[in-house]
Amino acid sequence: MSERVVPAADRRRRRPTKAGVVLSEELIVETALRLIEEHGADALSVRRLGRALGADPSSLYRYFRHTDDLLLAVADELIGRTLRTWCPTGDWRADLRDLGLRMHAGALAQPRAAVLSSYRVTGRVHEIQAVEAILGVVRGAGFPDPEAVRIYHAFVDQCLAFGALDSASIAMPKTARAADADVWRATYARLPAATHPHIAATARHLVADMPRSSYPAALDLLLSAAAARLAEIRAGEEG
Repeated sequence: MSERVVPAADRRRRRPTKAGVVLSEELIVETALRLIEEHGADALSVRRLGRALGADPSSLYRYFRHTDDLLLAVADELIGRTLRTWCPTGDWRADLRDLGLRMHAGALAQPRAAVLSSYRVTGRVHEIQAVEAILGVVRGAGFPDPEAVRIYHAFVDQCLAFGALDSASIAMPKTARAADADVWRATYARLPAATHPHIAATARHLVADMPRSSYPAALDLLLSAAAARLAEIRAGEEG
C-alpha cells in the first residue's frame, strides 16, 4: 500500500462490493486476520485482500495508508478482543492474573498475528484503553507511579513475550512440535545420574512440564514479587 488515505468521514463505501458486502475498517481487519492465520503475514497483500473481500484493491486505501498501518490495526484488534472479555473485580492481583491469562489465550487463538504484533506499539484505541486500565489497576493497588510503570512494563512485556513464544510453537508443523516434545523423553530422561545428576533427578518432571507453557507460573512469580514489593512500600510508609 502507498501513503494515501481518505479522511475518516469519507471512508464508508456506499455501494456493496462484488461479493455483496459493504466495506468497513472492521471487515478489512477481520479479513486480514483470517488471511494471516491461513497464509502468514508475507502473503498479506492489497491484491489478495481485495480478492478476499470481493473489492477493488484500490478501495482499501480509503481505510489504511499502507500494509503496516493495517497490521497495526490487526494488532490493536487482538488487544480489543481481550479487553472485551475482561471484567475487573477490584482485587489488583487477581485482576492482573486474569487479564494476563486472557491476553495469552488470545495470542494462542491467533498465533501468526500474535507473533507479528508482539513487538509493535499501535497507539490505537484498544492499546490506549489497555494501558490506561492496567495502570489504573496497579496505581489503585497503592504502587507509587515509578513502581506502577515498572510493574506495568514487566507485566505487559512478559505476556507479549510468552504469547509470541508459545504462538510460534503452535504455528510450527505438528510433526515438528511432536519431535521437540519427544526430545525430553528420548534424550533428557535417559541421561545417567552419574554424569547429569540434576537432570536425572528431575527427569520425570521435565518430561511432564516442559511441553507446556510456563506462562502461568511465570505470571504468578511476577505477581508474587509485585505483592512483596507493595508490602515493602507499605511498611516503609508506616515506619
